[in-house]
Amino acid sequence: MISETTLARFEREVAKYPAEQRQSAVMACMAIVQQEQGFISEESEAELAAYLGMPQIAVHEVTTFYNMYNQAPVGKYKLNVCTNLPCLLRDGGKALEYLEKKLGIPMGGTTSDGMFTLQQCECLGACADAPVILVNDRSMCSFMSDDKLDQLVDSLRSAEGQA
Repeated sequence: MISETTLARFEREVAKYPAEQRQSAVMACMAIVQQEQGFISEESEAELAAYLGMPQIAVHEVTTFYNMYNQAPVGKYKLNVCTNLPCLLRDGGKALEYLEKKLGIPMGGTTSDGMFTLQQCECLGACADAPVILVNDRSMCSFMSDDKLDQLVDSLRSAEGQA
């Protein structure tokens, strides 16, 4: 399942650590798997664990602890809405509800066209900018009013030619 190209990328990450600490590269290697496969399957966890010389359960613990790792296929655009208390107090919950209605999916769901997955997440460290949305674990959007949420979703759809 893990290609030679992926193994070469793993080797570059592992080389950053002393030989006896190769397990320290687990998160970087998981990011590579997710980038190439879209999510981290149990099979990928097992192969990565064998490669790093660590128990599979240790890899699984990392996968399940951090919400940036997908355990199943997700939409092209993963929208994480911060619902930690400071964001909730500044309408993070309302932003999540608005997106559920706009996209026609519950939190945790993926649109039927495979375009969007909607998730809630813990603190993104931008409490003063709430409500905050993280797109594909990379792009943070702040002060997300209903109008800004509409603009975000519409711009992502139009980028795909599905406006």
